[in-house]
Amino acid sequence: MCLALILIPFFSIIILNLPPREVNKRIAFGLVLILTLGQMFLVFFPGCNFWKMNSGVFGSMLKIDLLVDNLTLIMLFCIGLIVLVTLFTSRQFIGPIEKQRNFINLLLVVLIGMNGTVLARDIFSLYVFLEITAVASFILISFDKELLGLEGAFKYLLLSAIATILMLSSIALLLILTGSTGFSEVQAVLKTLNPNNPLLILAVGLFLAALFIKSGLIPFHGWLPDAYSSAPASVSVLLAGIVTKVAGVYALIRIMVSVLGFSPASQAVLLLIGAVSIVLGALLSLTQSDFKRMLAYSSISQVGYIILGLGSGTALGIVGAVFHIFNHCVFKSLLFINSAAIEKQTGIRDMDKLSGLAQKMPVTGLSSLLASLSAAGIPPLAGFWSKLIIIIALWSAGYYTYAVIGILAGILTLAYFLSLQRRVFFGKLTREFINVKEASFSLVFPMVLLSVIIIGVGVFTPVLLDKFILGLGNILGG
Repeated sequence: MCLALILIPFFSIIILNLPPREVNKRIAFGLVLILTLGQMFLVFFPGCNFWKMNSGVFGSMLKIDLLVDNLTLIMLFCIGLIVLVTLFTSRQFIGPIEKQRNFINLLLVVLIGMNGTVLARDIFSLYVFLEITAVASFILISFDKELLGLEGAFKYLLLSAIATILMLSSIALLLILTGSTGFSEVQAVLKTLNPNNPLLILAVGLFLAALFIKSGLIPFHGWLPDAYSSAPASVSVLLAGIVTKVAGVYALIRIMVSVLGFSPASQAVLLLIGAVSIVLGALLSLTQSDFKRMLAYSSISQVGYIILGLGSGTALGIVGAVFHIFNHCVFKSLLFINSAAIEKQTGIRDMDKLSGLAQKMPVTGLSSLLASLSAAGIPPLAGFWSKLIIIIALWSAGYYTYAVIGILAGILTLAYFLSLQRRVFFGKLTREFINVKEASFSLVFPMVLLSVIIIGVGVFTPVLLDKFILGLGNILGG
């Protein structure tokens, strides 16, 4: 009855807004905590009846067909994890209890949208849940009603609306061509069509462009740096950690593998966009002084690696892409929590005005270093293995130039993250920060949790490789 992953958050919103409201405000945190922990726990039991019952009374009434495979499970775990750490982070940044309840309501809407997105198995349902996620995200970016937040939300809304038009147009063309919106039905008909069919080429191009916008890839990235940097700290964690990974990157992988399939033209586009995003994202990161804005451009670069893995068109490339989605969710969420902690304790985000904070904030400093090294692909941390798999997949498929670009861009990644560490955490502690203290438990706990995952997954990747990680390549196998 995996439809419960959509229905339970929905009914939770209703419960939280029923009288007595004062009681419901106080149970909101615990309710989301239970939901996220339960979702993460169930992922470790893929053979249980919960996952096998994809339809039933509710499924028939709502006419929602659900898909559960290896990719679905890993994304559901990522969603649960990042919503969990966002929940803890929000306790430091969302003000009065009434505002916290409103935030948690929106968090539950995002949870519904993301869970629905990864469970959907037809392209129109996928679109509907993507829009639910986008609308809630727009409101969250402007949650504090500050000028920069409203500007970032407007840019996100504008480009998201363009992506919506492109996606709906593509869905309409695919419906004309195939007479269906189901993943398997559309894919079966597309295999019989002439690959040079103009309508098919247009449909594929429109869908790819829409999802490139949703993913924030260069040159479709105009909304991303402003949205990430101007959103409230806890919302930045959510956006960078999971929202764009589900609404853009996951949807792109699912559509390419389960619907459109790979062609030389689509692979060429994916590889080019991925490589450009990696290099330009890294170069733009080097020029930033604002902590959050640097992390935003870094996200573009890291997502480029995922697109390169997908563009290889091989099972191994898909393994690397999905594994890097997981790793990116972890290390990028951790870095945005580090940024939130620095901003909370010092009131400053300009890295040129910070120095020596590792002495006063050791947990923040150490966890930031681990996340930075993982993002740069330094062994034996988790990020090293997913990047290695992507590079091997590209090399094995004969894409030697793109493999070399991926390797060399790792040097740029290491450069801007070492610059971050030097400016913020190392060096001499100035008198201005002599009284700074470590962040509170609600920030330290997610830092420690995500750091343990980075180390644990990295150290045990060779053990997990055959039994779990390589299975990600067969994402239709369930």
